[in-house]
Amino acid sequence: MSTISTNPVSNEAPVFLTGAAGHLGANLLHRLLDDSVKVRVLLREDDNNEALEGLNVETHYGDIRDLESIRIAMKGCQGVYHVAAKISTIEGNLAHRREIYECNVIGTRNILQAAREVNAGRVVMTGSFSAVGYDLDDSSAPSNETMQFYPMERNMPYERSKVLAEHECWKAAAQGQEVVVATCCALVGGYDYLPSRIGRTLVDHTRGKVKGYVDGGFEFVAARDIVQGHILCMERGRSGEKYIFSSGYKTISEILTMFEEVSGIKRSSRRIPVKAMLVFAEVASYYLSRAHPSFPQRFTPGAIRLLQKRRHADTSKAQQELGFKPTPLIDAVHEAYAFHYARGSITNPRTKSPRSLSQTDS
Repeated sequence: MSTISTNPVSNEAPVFLTGAAGHLGANLLHRLLDDSVKVRVLLREDDNNEALEGLNVETHYGDIRDLESIRIAMKGCQGVYHVAAKISTIEGNLAHRREIYECNVIGTRNILQAAREVNAGRVVMTGSFSAVGYDLDDSSAPSNETMQFYPMERNMPYERSKVLAEHECWKAAAQGQEVVVATCCALVGGYDYLPSRIGRTLVDHTRGKVKGYVDGGFEFVAARDIVQGHILCMERGRSGEKYIFSSGYKTISEILTMFEEVSGIKRSSRRIPVKAMLVFAEVASYYLSRAHPSFPQRFTPGAIRLLQKRRHADTSKAQQELGFKPTPLIDAVHEAYAFHYARGSITNPRTKSPRSLSQTDS
């Protein structure tokens, strides 16, 4: 059953937002509120919804896997940001894989159908860079939106689910629905309540728990940049298209150096051989995924394989068509550090005080 908990006074139709309790969703929500946009969010009652505490939003409780609850919650909205997804880098057991499929694929189908039925207007769905194709002869060559996902290799269930979620968007667009995909890379920034993999690693670094790292790299995106990307997709994006948003490629060594810079805690210089780490990760992940599925896993086989591809992103389409301008990733690391510091998650007395917001914005 969908219920309303808060009703801001406004005659304007609210935008509809899923995934507001998550890292990207919370950042998008704050940006919309800062822009004086009325927002209605869909939450699950049993989730950690700390990100919404004290915010002036309309809150409906439901589940993206339940079409009727979405219809009720979305009615009267104009514009939909579909950010909610089950993110995972593990293979998991049968129940885990089914949850990924139902949340990411069926959930997206339901959001699109509800938006059509209640005339909610354009839908912007959060896509994943891991669902974008790459040059099979040189995986580090920049990938753009035209490159097809390669299914003939071992892919993570999450990757496959995001490809299928995009397919739901393209089917809807072919039928005339307004839908745009905003492709997100590895996210860095504040409002990271759950927290994210990057957020946990940053906190662990300040506690001296990151004893080594696996070489590799990936595309990272500042929270402010991917949020701006979603808004640009809503305002200017071409329906039936996707746009890649990234702040830049970084190696894991470079990310750890940033962590050292913002925190003052010396980073680990121990590089773990990939082959040895991959064997260990295969065994550990197999056991943990079945015996302790809720236990957070830092280096999973899927994550290691992804890092070894050293994927780069071509954001020229977003820059040329939408006016996207990426910002320095180091600012996002400062924002992430300040957020976790303020929450009391960073307890090492030898850490630096966070850089002020005015410094971060400069």
